[in-house]
Amino acid sequence: MCSNGVNTNQFEMMIDQIDDQLALQRRWVHKLAHTAGGAGYAKTDDILHSVQSLLDDARALMADAKDSLEDESSHASGVTVELV
Repeated sequence: MCSNGVNTNQFEMMIDQIDDQLALQRRWVHKLAHTAGGAGYAKTDDILHSVQSLLDDARALMADAKDSLEDESSHASGVTVELV
């Protein structure tokens, strides 16, 4: 559906794609953190776990953005497109 000049279905899919990428990066950071920890690099392990936490926060914000898009698109300003 298009609302306010934005294809909201496509926009929602793009948010999902970004979330998928963040999830993938989180998994890699998690693996790297455990590799660093297992090798005795405690500070690197801690920093990578901090990155992992930030990626979790980013994913939560992406979910909030998607929810917000759904709420706002259902209350669109009434813009209509007509064939002339």
